[in-house]
Amino acid sequence: MREPQRVLDPQLPTSVTIYEVGARDGLQNESATVPTEAKAEFVRRLLDAGLPIVEATSFVHPKWVPQLADAGELMTTLVSELGDKGRDLPVLVPNERGLNRALDLGCRHIAIFGSATETFARRNLNSGLDEQFAMFEPTVARARAEGLDVRAYVSMCFGDPWEGDVPVEQVVTVGKRLFDLGASQLSLGDTIGVGTAGHVRALLTAFNEAGLDNDALAVHFHDTYGQALANAHAALEHGITTFDASAGGLGGCPYAESATGNLATEDLVWMLHGLGIETGVDLPALVEVSTWMAGVLGRPSPSRVVAALAG
Repeated sequence: MREPQRVLDPQLPTSVTIYEVGARDGLQNESATVPTEAKAEFVRRLLDAGLPIVEATSFVHPKWVPQLADAGELMTTLVSELGDKGRDLPVLVPNERGLNRALDLGCRHIAIFGSATETFARRNLNSGLDEQFAMFEPTVARARAEGLDVRAYVSMCFGDPWEGDVPVEQVVTVGKRLFDLGASQLSLGDTIGVGTAGHVRALLTAFNEAGLDNDALAVHFHDTYGQALANAHAALEHGITTFDASAGGLGGCPYAESATGNLATEDLVWMLHGLGIETGVDLPALVEVSTWMAGVLGRPSPSRVVAALAG
């Protein structure tokens, strides 16, 4: 299988971490529910392909995300089969009830999911922009007291389908408040994919000026307007070394209809390997995983690299 020709850029990081979100963020937006065993197989295959971090599922109420109603069963299976490697798979928790489920299963890494805008906070969290922090604070405090690592997502960082443009200063204020609850990393989400490279650089610079170093930041791009890879390159030039991506370009957001698929992990890896940047990912193996999952879902992968290499 063809690999990109490597031409190094000495001004870029020598290695990056890919935070794989396909099993959670990718599958949560599917119209059909994927069987639990297929989800477990997906996670196992992603790990075998060299993805260092695979977010497995979310302990959100099944009423809101029915596609992930089997979160407990899935994690029980993965922990039983993978042991400590299973317990190290991150899971999203919306509140203390979700944290209880994660603790019961021995999970060691959780994530919370906040909003940079009032409207999306109301729609996604049933909470106001300011009220969300009071909701997350006891969850994060208890998780940290139990020795868990906590990641914080902030959505709608580059635009909101109801409110339009989102001021950079507002995103920084919200993001820093989420991070300061006790998170080890803040992932900045372009939930509806409207961001552009200059906007990415401006937002990252603003976070740096607010006291968050690049190693505390990750980026999470959607490809609605075809900008995800360009935005990833802009973040790379800025010095970001953690990138969220979804195998095969799966995903969207069940609460924002204008949000289409995530940045495809294969497309990101092709670019990074072409720049001589180490990821630890076996690209041919990853393409096989996404081709297999496309078969499970009954439709082709939107990833350009998957289409090119598996065709």
